Amino acid sequence: MPDRRFDQTKPFITLGVLLMVWLVLPTILKRSTRDGFYEMQAPIDVSASYLRELQDYWAMRTRSKHDIIAAYNDLGGVVSKYAHAAERNAELRREVARLEALLSLPSFDSYRSEPARVVSRDLNGWWQRLVVRKGENYNIPVGAPVIFVGGVVGRVSEVHATTAVVDMISSPNVRLAASFEGDDRPISFQGGANPPFTRPHAVVEFVPLDLYATAADPHPLVTSGLGGVFPRGLRLGSVVQLDPSPDGLFKTGRVTLDPRLNEITAVTILVPITAP
Repeated sequence: MPDRRFDQTKPFITLGVLLMVWLVLPTILKRSTRDGFYEMQAPIDVSASYLRELQDYWAMRTRSKHDIIAAYNDLGGVVSKYAHAAERNAELRREVARLEALLSLPSFDSYRSEPARVVSRDLNGWWQRLVVRKGENYNIPVGAPVIFVGGVVGRVSEVHATTAVVDMISSPNVRLAASFEGDDRPISFQGGANPPFTRPHAVVEFVPLDLYATAADPHPLVTSGLGGVFPRGLRLGSVVQLDPSPDGLFKTGRVTLDPRLNEITAVTILVPITAP
């Protein structure tokens, strides 16, 4: 009878012993074990990403010639639009450089744009992350800002051999300095608890009392440039609600983020260029 009882509890005893061993292991050994497991798993996720792109390629090969011609005509208009925008951007850059030299102002921090494909995403309520297909092999640093066509995606939190992990701005783990568009006063921005299959949102705090925003009249929110991570003026979302805080000194509010964050497939990593 005692032997039978011991056989029933043996798995729990073994599990308890393993947990105790794990708790007493040095932190550096735990981190090495976790990183080693991640590096073993990463090639599987990256290979699956390449296979998805190959499937999309062969799916596009089945399109008719009429569809291809129509897409080409549409692409011509888009290319013309972006060519004009590129020329305008070059003019503005020259004007900024002229004013900096005239007023003896320091230049803005420079970044190298590194496009990257999304390998996988984890969009549960409390841990919203992306894994992208570039890492140490492209000199991606921890903390680099990540953007897309809709504004800010997040910042790099982990860098591995061929991949990097990005904490999204919809995650409660991300907090940064923001400001209302057209207003230089900084406020606090933090991701919210976002359940799956819902539009991502965030919250703002320490908003001055003279600022207003409603769902009928939302106000754009951008990065303030403070903190040294995100350049100034990158779009974060739209403030759709503001209420007085409990102390009555500021306001708190709700920010709706770009819905494309839930289905993003490609991003751009801004890698700071250090002076030689």
